[in-house]
Amino acid sequence: MSPRDGRRFASRPGDAEGWIKAGEQQPDRKADAGAFTARLTIDITPELRGRIKVAAFRRGVTVADMLRDLLAREFPATEGDQP
Repeated sequence: MSPRDGRRFASRPGDAEGWIKAGEQQPDRKADAGAFTARLTIDITPELRGRIKVAAFRRGVTVADMLRDLLAREFPATEGDQP
């Protein structure tokens, strides 16, 4: 991209103080994003992946949120578990 076409990759904020404070706002999610500290990777078939995505869409949730809820139900915290 050349500077002559009028487009810029990024622009500086007009109000620096507002821009700084905007970065401190929490994301609009059910749970705190900092609570998720590990990533789980599994191998599944493309067909299963499709069924999972469709189920999440029909429920109006993200796949990640739906699977977190599923895993939390299947593996509830037990007494003595570390927080």
